[in-house]
Amino acid sequence: MNLDIEHYFIEKGNGYPLILLHGNGENCEYFEGQMDELSDSFHVYAIDTRGHGKTPRGERPFTIRQFADDLLGFMDAHQIVKAHLLGFSDGGNIAMVFAMTYPERVNRLILNGANLDAGGVKRKIQIPIEIGYRIARCFAGRSESAKRKAEMLGLMVNDPNVKPEELVAIQAKTMVIAGTNDMIKEGHTRLIADSIPDAELVFLEGDHFIANKCPQEFNRAVRAFLTLTSLG
Repeated sequence: MNLDIEHYFIEKGNGYPLILLHGNGENCEYFEGQMDELSDSFHVYAIDTRGHGKTPRGERPFTIRQFADDLLGFMDAHQIVKAHLLGFSDGGNIAMVFAMTYPERVNRLILNGANLDAGGVKRKIQIPIEIGYRIARCFAGRSESAKRKAEMLGLMVNDPNVKPEELVAIQAKTMVIAGTNDMIKEGHTRLIADSIPDAELVFLEGDHFIANKCPQEFNRAVRAFLTLTSLG
């Protein structure tokens, strides 16, 4: 797939490819607590999503589904036939859509703090996001920064809009992992896990940012899941 952008990324280690996908408004440095730890067993790629970090915005749509297509382009460009995917928040949504759309390219799938739609986010978190989105949209035509903010917030208002029944398309062995005090509703996280065939569900003590704040516990769960069974 030909892209209008070139991703900035950090890679480390050798072994089976493991691609890390950060959340909304972040960059690949979110996974600083995972890169060293996991690179002793895997060839780790941490990518800046389109319009995030050091990856340019480009001209294509700013949507989760476009980001999933971008990931396909990245894998093709780097001759990665198949990989483990670990996605956090919007990165989890990208990984989820990618695994549904390109199941043959995913070995193991880890969804951390992902959501199917805006209804999966606790209202005390989502309401300010929606208000900010509406305000930013009002000024998007006059301000580049407002336009960018509207695009970012729009990802959390309009995307990914995946129906639970669509998750049966995921063929990869999957772990759904979230914090006990996550911004994603616990019932919503359980719905995702229940809707993916044979998915594992793990809750770790903490909030939405368990990978960053509790790297030892998070990495232990990730490593156990990725090394539990032989690679397909």
